[in-house]
Amino acid sequence: MKKILLGLVIGVTLLFAFQMCQGERDNKSILKENSMLIQQEITNVSKLVVTEGHFAEVYNYKDSKELFGPLLRAEKKALVVVNADVTVAYDLSKIEFEVDETTKTVKINSIPNAEVNLNPDFEYYDVTADYLNQFDATDYNKIKKTVNASLMKKVQASSLLGNAENRLISELQKFYILTNSMGWRLTYQEQTIESLEALQEIKPGILP
Repeated sequence: MKKILLGLVIGVTLLFAFQMCQGERDNKSILKENSMLIQQEITNVSKLVVTEGHFAEVYNYKDSKELFGPLLRAEKKALVVVNADVTVAYDLSKIEFEVDETTKTVKINSIPNAEVNLNPDFEYYDVTADYLNQFDATDYNKIKKTVNASLMKKVQASSLLGNAENRLISELQKFYILTNSMGWRLTYQEQTIESLEALQEIKPGILP
């Protein structure tokens, strides 16, 4: 009888130990699967968040060169009409993040700054130049540099950057919803994101 009881105790103990080990393996497997899912979802998120706009610029270019002192000048001028397509984008493939399985935390360390791309189309009208002061590559480079600087100021004063940032926040909401639904925690630069509203406070930029 004692042998039977002893056998039953040993059997129950082994069964309990097996279930404990099996449970730990299952938990580790689920944790690993969740971690891989989160990493895959972050990797597969839209590579670019893009806002597009169109700007027009009219630029009067003038240049004069003194010949034999201030009494004689050679001049050149042009009317330049520029139509530019502008895109504002975040390359989300450059997001730096860590997945900490131990604390079930997704740490976003940095988000790239917006990339502004200008694609201007130049049309030249009323181009005139004196014989001793002809148009050359230097003039066209000056015009391009001046117009690009002017267009960039217009972009910064427009709603394009704000719209692109709103698109960025909408993409980051996917991270929060995913991690929150799986019982994980999302942080940005060591600050815990506790709500969708908190994402509105995120400002892109690489950490120093």
